[in-house]
Amino acid sequence: MKILAIGRNYADHIKELNNERSDEPVIFTKPDTALLKNNEPFYYPDFTKDIHHEVEIILRICKEGKYISEEHAHKYFDKIGLGIDFTARDLQSIAKEKGLPWAIAKGFNGSAPVSEWIDKEEFSNLKDLNFSLKVDGELRQEGNTSLMLFSFDYIISYLSRFFTLKTGDIIYTGTPKGVGPIAIGNHLEAFLEQQKLLDFEIK
Repeated sequence: MKILAIGRNYADHIKELNNERSDEPVIFTKPDTALLKNNEPFYYPDFTKDIHHEVEIILRICKEGKYISEEHAHKYFDKIGLGIDFTARDLQSIAKEKGLPWAIAKGFNGSAPVSEWIDKEEFSNLKDLNFSLKVDGELRQEGNTSLMLFSFDYIISYLSRFFTLKTGDIIYTGTPKGVGPIAIGNHLEAFLEQQKLLDFEIK
């Protein structure tokens, strides 16, 4: 199982971080040790002082494929959910300034909380899904898949050119604007439409 993630997939988020807009998806990975399941608490590590939350819709790959055409990509994922891409922004900034990879800023232990999975067939239109994140009851992020620069199907097709997708792989599809720092004691809740899928503490 691998975690593949898309960066810079919402224009407003690109703007808020003063990043350049790319003609193709920006790809990064997380190891399986980044997974945090079952609403277990996230323990703030000692190697960073600036972790940001980035809520995202995630996809679960349901069969193996490579060089998948965009028109057939919908056959390769069966479930969706919510994930948070925790990012050590201070470590990422240092790496960016030096032109170095920022794997540790994205892939550290517990940096990929994931929710339960929901059958994609339960949703009438995957191109119009609302999702959001609250921190201590305050709305911090909200997005809609209609605002994605690269669709689910395009993402799957693009990734499959470089990586063989296998059953159980997880794809993070990008975060909307509103990213910001977390702190010990925070309570995070994430919603897909009106359904709460994540509900955990920062310790």
